Amino acid sequence: MPAYRFEALDPQGRTQQDLIEADSERAARQQLRARQWVPLSVTMVAAGPPHGSTHSLLQPRVFTPTERTVWTRQLSGLLLAGLPLERALTALMDEAPDRRQQELLAQLRSEINAGAPLAVALLQAPREFDEIYRAVVAAGEQTGALGQVLDRLADDLEAKQALKAKLLAATLYPGIVSLLSVVIVVFLVTYVVPQVASVFAGSKRSLPGLTVMMLAISGFIRHQGWLLLALLAAAAAAVHLALKVPAVALKVDAAWLELPLVGRLARSYNSARFAGTLAMLAGAGVPILKSLQAAADTLSNRAMKDDALKALVQVREGAPLASALADKRRFPGLLAMFARLGEQTGSLPLMLQRAAQQLGGEVQRRAMALATILEPLLIVAMGGMVMLIVLAVLLPIIQLNAWVR
Repeated sequence: MPAYRFEALDPQGRTQQDLIEADSERAARQQLRARQWVPLSVTMVAAGPPHGSTHSLLQPRVFTPTERTVWTRQLSGLLLAGLPLERALTALMDEAPDRRQQELLAQLRSEINAGAPLAVALLQAPREFDEIYRAVVAAGEQTGALGQVLDRLADDLEAKQALKAKLLAATLYPGIVSLLSVVIVVFLVTYVVPQVASVFAGSKRSLPGLTVMMLAISGFIRHQGWLLLALLAAAAAAVHLALKVPAVALKVDAAWLELPLVGRLARSYNSARFAGTLAMLAGAGVPILKSLQAAADTLSNRAMKDDALKALVQVREGAPLASALADKRRFPGLLAMFARLGEQTGSLPLMLQRAAQQLGGEVQRRAMALATILEPLLIVAMGGMVMLIVLAVLLPIIQLNAWVR
């Protein structure tokens, strides 16, 4: 049954705005008149744009990641308290702080009232609820434990957000220092150095070599800076297009994993996401092959995703999950070890979750260690560049004092 947003006058003459479900716009108006309300406008709540369309990509999401996690936790709590799904969605719709959220929840409730499962209703908003989210919900509905499964899903979403937040916090300070360094150096080279050097332009004495070099750099940036920016933009566009080619992207991602510090960090981060998703899906009762496919889709590194899909083929052919993962050197041995323990003890989801927690902790430690190393290096590098510029300015002054004497 579709939902309609209406504006009407109640018997006291006050304007009321809300959502109502009806078979048609005419039926919605009849319901309002039955309440002795005067309908001013009744419009159908449109379904979300098709997944992947240009309008869908430009339109902001209804739920932020944090709001989606909170909503999942609230829905889980209401279901665990014994409320039917339709009443739980109604309660959440009434408390929704945003109009777009209210409309989305009205769509979901309409689909539920029409007899659709929640996992099917979530297809109305594929950008808000991805395939993994829907798979977990479908598994919860099939097992009859939707509330518990949603609670576990909320835990997983919170863990992923916490990991991303800590990684962002670890890289934020080095990023700010790098940006300020570039701005300060460009300002000194393009403005301060030419101003000081112009004082000595009329002198017949030759300037120090460092000053001449800085003036040449300053002149190039001031007169040919646009060309440099164009070359950088062209190079970035070429790299972006090259990464669109699957074979090239696979080689680049594989090479990235071999880098000394960031390579191991990338392996641990992707492995933690893979293990966490696989543990959540397997614990919700999703078949292992479907769980592996969904977990592989969460990997941002194409080389590790290729290994995960190869492991999926081995599992489909009858190999144990631990053996399939052990053959893939890009995945840490810790993951295969916990998978083997889980298969031997019959507690695979629990063991995979512990592996995800350990790998996530390792990612946080390595990210903090990398940030600790980068911070002084960036400060020293910035100080070195500023020192060279200051010397380029001071050397002619010192030389001038020597000439006067």
